[in-house]
Amino acid sequence: MLCKTRPVRDEERSVTEGGPSPAQHDALASVFNVSDLITYQANVRPGAVALVQPVPSRRTLTWSQLETRVSAVASGLAAYGLVAGHRVALRAPNSIEFVIAYFAALRAGFVAVPMNPESSEPELQTMLADSGARVLLSAGRADVPGIRTLSLTEQGLTRIAAGATGPVLSPPDRESLAVLLYTAGTSGDPKAAMLSHRALLSHVEHLLPYGVVTEQTVVLALLPLFHVFGLNAVLGSWALAGATLVIEDGMDDLLSIIVEERVTFLPVAPAVIYRLLQQEDLTGSLVGIATVVSGAAPLPSALGAALTERTGLRVDQGYGLTEAAPGVTVTLGGAILGPGHVGRALPGVDLRIGDGSDQSEPAEIWIRGDNLFSGYWPDGRDGPDRDGWFASGDIGYLSHGELFLVDRARELIIVNGFNVYPAEVENAIREVPGVDAVAVIGRAYQRTGEQVVAFVAGTGVTEQQIVEHCAWRLARFKRPAEVHLVAELPRGATGKVKKGELRQLMSAPDLHDDLKGDEGAGHGGER
Repeated sequence: MLCKTRPVRDEERSVTEGGPSPAQHDALASVFNVSDLITYQANVRPGAVALVQPVPSRRTLTWSQLETRVSAVASGLAAYGLVAGHRVALRAPNSIEFVIAYFAALRAGFVAVPMNPESSEPELQTMLADSGARVLLSAGRADVPGIRTLSLTEQGLTRIAAGATGPVLSPPDRESLAVLLYTAGTSGDPKAAMLSHRALLSHVEHLLPYGVVTEQTVVLALLPLFHVFGLNAVLGSWALAGATLVIEDGMDDLLSIIVEERVTFLPVAPAVIYRLLQQEDLTGSLVGIATVVSGAAPLPSALGAALTERTGLRVDQGYGLTEAAPGVTVTLGGAILGPGHVGRALPGVDLRIGDGSDQSEPAEIWIRGDNLFSGYWPDGRDGPDRDGWFASGDIGYLSHGELFLVDRARELIIVNGFNVYPAEVENAIREVPGVDAVAVIGRAYQRTGEQVVAFVAGTGVTEQQIVEHCAWRLARFKRPAEVHLVAELPRGATGKVKKGELRQLMSAPDLHDDLKGDEGAGHGGER
């Protein structure tokens, strides 16, 4: 029976509401490898439905069936000569097959390397080479020289499982490397966060006191499972709780799926909230939702308030980063205090502002906890310091234990929850003949959080050339939404581009009048 939606008062939320069950504590106590969570659930609730994929035709797997397939695929992959520590790349949209392959890779002691299926061919090849992946499991066509490519489809996994020779055993070591998650470095070079089983398990353990996901919860997996939010905050929490996961890979028929599958937990990114607000029958479709949590990108206060006004649902949000697997703070269990507020630190996570001398003065946010990564691949560089602290790159302050975000210390752009480093886009655009100089900045945009905007100076270069090159060279979310051709870029005394002036131009009444010589300014494709 679907419950009636109503506003949730702050005092009704408690960090101990529901709380961790004894079963969840037992599950964590016996787990050294994230895939052990699947084995645990198969033992305690073998016939319960674990996975549902409604489209194109509805498919389900019980926990027992999932355990059987994970073990078979793990053994089948090992038959290709892979051993513990070898990297296995996963390139696919949300699907039952992605879930099976991910846990199978971990079961065998391999290192999973989830990749955005929209990555361009050059990006894919760079990440595969950097990670040293031995095998690429891909849902689409991918021909990469020197790497065995296997099909990440239902039929493909069946063929892999057919080669199974027996159970595989991985070292029972929480510190062993589980996942490499890529983000571009500030120079545009590939940069992968090394997440151990300890880091991944610690995050889901930190969420336990909130009692948001239990065995009765029906979780929507709409967020990309190759992104840290979807991979661990959603997938990890589901596996620990023994909940039901409804897998969706787009907004088509989303509201009807939420109703038909009786979804109760809605983890989303701000862009999804924006899309939901465009739906006419929003209120009637979300009557069964108990919890909405926004993450992966900053949530504009007006966007969360609009959803609350339409549906009566409180919109909580979390703050995190790939390096924290991903959770740092969440507003669950307390009041929502307006713009910039992202809640209190999760249990098990410590926060420090700057050097710690004045927590109320905005400075860089430092994080400490067992959920932190082990540094960047392959040598663990730039990881937590000797005391366990990691500098987030974000600016914020604490007020009575509540964290408020102010700005970013680095020029990071976040599009639909994905990190875009200006240097990477700038390097790609410089490859276009005729480009003399380029500067890339981010601009607030309601649908995606931010947009990438490029200012380019050059001789004979056209906007179309830049757009076409970026379409080949960069993943979709990294491509400029706008390309502005300018006579020259504003520079300071040292020759450094003054991006602050470019940001001011973006808010000018008529950008084209302000950019002298900007005859070719135009749009590079809106996402």
